[in-house]
Amino acid sequence: MNLIVILVATLVAGIGSVWLAALLLRVGVRSGGGGVNSQHLLSLAAGALLATAFMHLLPEAFESRIEPALLFAVLLFGLVFFFLLDKAELWHHGHEHHHGDVAPVKGEAHDHHDHDHHGHSHGHAHHHTSPTGGGSWAVLTGDSVHCFGDGILIASAFVADIRLGLVAALAVLAHEVPHHIGDLVVLRQSSANSRAALVKVSLAGTMTMLGGIAGWWLVDQLHGWLPYFLVLAGSSFVYVALADLIPQLQKRLPARQTAAQIAWLVAGIVLVTLVSRLAHGEHGHEHGHDEGHGEHGHVHKD
Repeated sequence: MNLIVILVATLVAGIGSVWLAALLLRVGVRSGGGGVNSQHLLSLAAGALLATAFMHLLPEAFESRIEPALLFAVLLFGLVFFFLLDKAELWHHGHEHHHGDVAPVKGEAHDHHDHDHHGHSHGHAHHHTSPTGGGSWAVLTGDSVHCFGDGILIASAFVADIRLGLVAALAVLAHEVPHHIGDLVVLRQSSANSRAALVKVSLAGTMTMLGGIAGWWLVDQLHGWLPYFLVLAGSSFVYVALADLIPQLQKRLPARQTAAQIAWLVAGIVLVTLVSRLAHGEHGHEHGHDEGHGEHGHVHKD
């Protein structure tokens, strides 16, 4: 049963985020200047990721009998590891397009600073590359690798606790939406067929499901390593939020827009909390008494 839930959740997170991105992109195009505000999406995603890491994944890992100092070392290793992957353009997408490509679609003015990139703040090294066919395949390759990694993280959370998995899937979906908006923009510029662009990015999103299967099998084989997987999942969420999303929000804005950013950030935290409590209400009777005893005895796979 666990595997079926993982498959459904990874498909929703992987493909659902693509379709939601396409919907928001269409709304942004139609509404012109009143379109979707990317700052709101980024704030919501950052709040969801931070809440998932600090309120769910990391506390669950630290309930184990493993020495806290060792888990903190794994957390530090994860942050450095994802930073190195980012530098190698293997983490996230490795988009090869100008930072301003997304802004017009959302009805926003061009910002010539690097902080307005839809999904990450490290693309300035290649922002002069035009969106050619080769660039589009680079986007799809990077997207597939990233989605596969997301699937492993979601599966690790589900194996620990079904509500952790639901929260992790929600967080992945939230932060993938602004990324996929940029993917669709690049592919639509390299091809006149917008439907083909949606199909290609959706296929890349299915890699989340394959990653979920791989993660389910891997955690089953290395069951005692589950707390380490959870810490690594938490470190990836913290890295994405602090290194990619929040830096794009750190700009001088009017008080009203700043308040909106904060409100959407808090909304992301509240959304994750509500999903966790709803899931806990449905499944808490199965393992509620096992938590807090320093063991992961409630972890099981059908």
